[in-house]
Amino acid sequence: MAAYVSESRPMSNTLSADAKSSETVSSGTISSPSNDQSSRPFKTIGLIGRLGSDKVVDSLQRLMTYLTAHDYSVLVEDRTATALPHYGQPEASRRMLGELCDLVIVVGGDGSLLGAARALCRSGTLILGVNRGRLGFLTDISPDELETRVAEVLAGEFEVEQRFLLDAVLYRNGVAVGNGDALNEVVLHPGKAVRMIEFELFIDGQFVYSQRSDGLIVATPTGSTAYALSGGGPIMHPKLDVVTLVPMFPHTLSSRPIVIDAASEIRIHIGETNQSYPHISCDGQTRAVAKPNDVLVITRKPERIQLVHPIGHNFYEVLRSKLGWSNRLGD
Repeated sequence: MAAYVSESRPMSNTLSADAKSSETVSSGTISSPSNDQSSRPFKTIGLIGRLGSDKVVDSLQRLMTYLTAHDYSVLVEDRTATALPHYGQPEASRRMLGELCDLVIVVGGDGSLLGAARALCRSGTLILGVNRGRLGFLTDISPDELETRVAEVLAGEFEVEQRFLLDAVLYRNGVAVGNGDALNEVVLHPGKAVRMIEFELFIDGQFVYSQRSDGLIVATPTGSTAYALSGGGPIMHPKLDVVTLVPMFPHTLSSRPIVIDAASEIRIHIGETNQSYPHISCDGQTRAVAKPNDVLVITRKPERIQLVHPIGHNFYEVLRSKLGWSNRLGD
């Protein structure tokens, strides 16, 4: 199983010399991982792909061809295997991939990686993303450099970055009636009804405010470039151990996003006068429906996911590229 790595750092520094000695060929050809399997940082590779996309299937097929040609043991997520019927590779659930694989490669967009991260966080398995979505803040590798970048990672040239998740539990009369976890954000929102929600916010037992609004976004640094960004929240560096709370269309001119310690306990008391039943969504998926007087408790999960990046990954370069920021003057 993958080692637990603190902070973001090149894993090549922690590998043996044999693991780092890949056969590199010039003229744009692909580096090949060592054929000595005992020296490889990874031996069993898991594959997860977003279904319903021909582009994703193409990338999965290229990965299968490359990995099998280099004698890697490959496990395919059971749902993904339906898109690869002719390869005959062993199948496993997402949670079993976490138990059996050293590395899981996710092909799709950020949404695909979010789902994989929630399933794999407890095992600590390393996760590498191949971008077949839109922005791709989490999925680093582009399709046109797929084999080259994957070869570098398999040869031990990569960095690992930890990201924390949130736990959300909904209580009714002191009894848990719903729960979920999120890498990006937990959102309290009206659901299908176009009505304001009344709620009270407490942080570490201290009253913050009561509010009438369309809801509240509770986002991690990972989620600060997702839904929270659209709501006017700040962009937060992934290394920060903080959470941002972003009100959604508050019925006041003075309400602003706030940033708090990620170790805080966030309690949201649903107002007893609400005429609608607010929904609680985790990473865009509804996990529970609240009633008046329910209490939503949000905390940081103890486990963290381990994201793999190619050497030289730069968060600010990603922001420039994905958000269309200007380059240096004269470039």
